[in-house]
Formats: sequence, structure tokens, C-alpha cells
Amino acid sequence: MSVSHKKMKPEEFGKVAVLFGGRSAEREVSLKSGAAVLAALQRSGVDAHAFDPASHGLHELQEQGFKRVFIALHGRYGEDGTVQGALELMGIPYTGSGVMASALAMDKFRTKLVWQAMKLPVPDYALLTAESDWDAVVQQLGLPLFVKPANEGSSVGISKVKKVEDLPAAFAEAARHDTLVIAERFVGGGEYTAAILGKQALPTIKIVPANEFYDYEAKYLRDDTTYLCPSDLSAEKETEMRHLAQQAFDVIGGTGWGRVDFLKDEYGKLYLLEINTSPGMTDHSLVPMAARVAGKSFDQLVMDILELAHVG
Repeated sequence: MSVSHKKMKPEEFGKVAVLFGGRSAEREVSLKSGAAVLAALQRSGVDAHAFDPASHGLHELQEQGFKRVFIALHGRYGEDGTVQGALELMGIPYTGSGVMASALAMDKFRTKLVWQAMKLPVPDYALLTAESDWDAVVQQLGLPLFVKPANEGSSVGISKVKKVEDLPAAFAEAARHDTLVIAERFVGGGEYTAAILGKQALPTIKIVPANEFYDYEAKYLRDDTTYLCPSDLSAEKETEMRHLAQQAFDVIGGTGWGRVDFLKDEYGKLYLLEINTSPGMTDHSLVPMAARVAGKSFDQLVMDILELAHVG
């Protein structure tokens, strides 16, 4: 669905719930995203209300007469298809991707399998268990490498491993967050992201963290992470990344809006990293930054996302 069709008037949306908070490891970030979205909707004249699923049963959405839901939840129980399924059962339109795409994108391992099946580029990786041969993992992927839980976002539980003897501790840290843990080859030519809005990929962003890598602290707490938008890509590479982002999003069944994260190697080859189907909407967030460069204010962006809400 394009966002260029006739705009709905604020009152046409009816009573809108902004779902934020929740009970994932990303609750604090979600609270910030949701507060920003709620304020934007109210400024635009929408009858929008805060709704935290950690303290309210979802059945209350029906009981209180909500006609549409803006999902500003991140991580589990918000970005993984569970809330989406509940909303579909109730017949309430919601923002972002449906049940399958949300669940798939949350699982980095299975997202990679789908992308690989479609011949899309992903960095080399390996599944880890407590019985893994750490030397063999390093032989396969090289050093440094990243270890991460397959089903967390916001860099929760992720480690950059520079020595083979540090692998068991990195695995243990990731395993605290998920039963599925992956190791991934280090790709050192730069981190990028491309936001999707409707059927359009927005301008790409290059992320330059001041610390070791783009971790939770760099994403949400530090002010010295540098974001380049427009990025440093050539016009040709920019087009390639945007096209690849749209392909990757479409292949997993993504709809509405999302964000596709990339790595580039030192030779300029692009690799898909992961998809966020409910990206951050805080003052540090990337989708609003890309929208601004595309000429769209935060409030316009929020209204466009709400307009793309759907059931199923």
C-alpha cells in the first residue's frame, strides 16, 4: 500500500490505542517510543490514548471501544506476532507487519534461512550450543565475531568476541536471553540501515558508533554516536541498498513499515543483518531521521504509519 493516496482526516481513525511499555527486555525503549508517538498523534488531532499491555489485558481494547492500534512495543510480546495475533482475533486494525512476518523477523536465525533461500546476501554464521567446538567456530567465522541471542532486539545480550577463550562467556550471556544463540562473522566496512514506509525505502543512514560497536548504550544512551543521512554511499550503492531492503522486507511478508539493517564489507559488498518490524521512535531513532531527510516531519510519519494499519 502506498502512502501517497488520499489522506484520512484525524477523526476518521476513531479511538486509537498506542501500545507501549509491555514486558520485554526493551520495555524502557518502548516507553520512550510510545510517548513520542502518542504526543504526535494527539498534536495531529487523533483521539489517541496510552495502553500498556503489562498492566492492562488486551481484551480491554475491545471493551473500551478502540478502533485502531499503533504498536510501539519492541521485542517479545510486541514485535514477535503475539500481540498481532490477539488483535486479529479481535478484528482491530494495527500498524506494522502481520503475525507471520513479525514472528519471522524476530527470529534472526530463521530470517537468515529465508533470505538465503532467496539468494539474498547474509554474513556467514553458525548456531551455537553449550557443546559447540569453539575452535571450529573461530575457524569457520574468523575473529573478531559477534555472538547474539536469535530473538532479542536493541543489541540485548550481544557480545563482540576477539579471542577464542572469550566465546564460552559470550555464549552464556546470549543464552540468558534466548535458547537459540548465533555467532556471526565480523563485517567491518560500515553499518547502515534503510527504513521502509509503505512500498518505499527511505534514504539510507550510516551509523558510526563512538564505542566498540552499535550496542544498546550507543543506540539509546550516548550522544556521541554519529548518524550520516544521507549516508556516504554512492548513488548506485544507495539505490542497491534501498532495493535490497525492499526485497528483504517483502520476502518475509513485511507490511506497513519497518527497518532493515545492513553491514558493508571493505570491498563494498552489502549484507543483510536483520529486520525490525516495530522500530524505535525515540529522539535517537533512525526511521524518523530518514523520514526527515525525505521531507517528512515526525508527526507526518506517525500519521502515515497509522494510516497503513490493517487486519491480517
